[in-house]
Amino acid sequence: MNTHINVKNFGPIEKAEIDLRPLTVFVGESNTGKTYLAALIYALHQNFGGISQFPWADYVASYFDYVRRSRDRHSQNRKEEAEQEILEALEKLNTPERPFKFSDLPRGIRNLLEYELIDREDFTDELERCFDFETVSKLIRFTGSRGNEMNVALSVRDRDQTCWDFEARDAGSGLTTVGQINPDMILLGARRKTEFREISDVEHLFRTLITPRWQRSNSYYLPAARSGIMQSRDVLVTALIKRATRIGLERFEVSTFSGMIGDFLEQIVNYKKRNRSSSKIGRVAEQLETELLEGKIEVKRPTPEASPEFLYRPDQGKETLRMSHSSAMVSELAPLVLFLRGIVKRGDLLIIEEPESHLHPGAQTKIAQTLARLVRAGVQVMITTHSNWLLQQIGNLIREGELQKLGESTNESADYLKTEEVGAWQFYKNEPVTERLFDLVEGIEPEDHLDIAEDLYNRSAGLQNRIEQTKEEDAIESE
Repeated sequence: MNTHINVKNFGPIEKAEIDLRPLTVFVGESNTGKTYLAALIYALHQNFGGISQFPWADYVASYFDYVRRSRDRHSQNRKEEAEQEILEALEKLNTPERPFKFSDLPRGIRNLLEYELIDREDFTDELERCFDFETVSKLIRFTGSRGNEMNVALSVRDRDQTCWDFEARDAGSGLTTVGQINPDMILLGARRKTEFREISDVEHLFRTLITPRWQRSNSYYLPAARSGIMQSRDVLVTALIKRATRIGLERFEVSTFSGMIGDFLEQIVNYKKRNRSSSKIGRVAEQLETELLEGKIEVKRPTPEASPEFLYRPDQGKETLRMSHSSAMVSELAPLVLFLRGIVKRGDLLIIEEPESHLHPGAQTKIAQTLARLVRAGVQVMITTHSNWLLQQIGNLIREGELQKLGESTNESADYLKTEEVGAWQFYKNEPVTERLFDLVEGIEPEDHLDIAEDLYNRSAGLQNRIEQTKEEDAIESE
């Protein structure tokens, strides 16, 4: 499956075209739109319940269940019409060697799904929530030369066929949305069970077909402010409780968070292991604790209903430390450990802003290995970064993958990435976003990183030469 996103005149972004990969990397100068595009992708995921080939399989199952249960509630004409549609769908399902397409579904469910796809109000609400704006029109490009229209387009393809597409536009007078589900999209292949006699058979079929290809996945966003939130969690919880007891007694202004920070804060304050992570994902969390934290992240609750307290227990320490007493590295990585331990599951999208924050260069290279392990475990990962150390290590992991393709390995690490699994895009001020293709020599490092390194070297060499020259001149004068 290929997910293509096309953006024009969106926030600081002039134009961007990206394909989501198992590991998607955004690089570039500050204030060029990396976070804006990551937040937009989060909003799209939230709006559609994940971006998959057919994210509406549960709707189809529910529709057949509804028809089966409500046969006696409709007028005779509507009842006959619905039964005829169901009979036609059953006939097509029972036709051997014939694929079952989206157009073969009853008209009622097709109309419902197409309405869900282009629901303008839902997407408007999600954008306003995620970006904390009163109106979507404020997202129209606000730096450089202004465009007349903001455009966001999403296309989902499988092999050579478009599954569905969605587009939203705003020229300042409100958001408009269009979209289409491909009527020829194949939902069931020609080889399948062909003994469907009752509506319940079809309902069961679509419930069992909510495979990873169709499954509604979750998305999680670890914001750049996560370390500060972890360190001030106790203060935030106390303040929220105090505010809650004063509602109705005293008027006060309420500041709001962006949707990503609000979601992250809610997940931390109400932390529970909602999904059982796979053993592979749980192992990544354990490796983070062993290799980087050199200790354990513990969750403590005074009572089962209480908000959790997060503690750090160093490997060689007898006492636990609160996050506010722990290092910035610990509070930076603790959320990642917690999310991997029991929230993130295979197929989910995990967006991490600047995973290198507060980490020594050596630790930054280990974080790159963590990202590769998550990809191997089936998690879709997206990061924004300014770290050359992180990018260099990602390049090495791709080279490791290339060696494995050739039947060899360095044996230094079991961690690797395939070239096709990684997509890197560079952001510029007032210019289109461009893809950074992997180069065997240069890796995926941005050109400006190399320019800065060269400038620093030249500056250093020049200053050293001047110092030596000045010393020599002083020595001559003193003779």
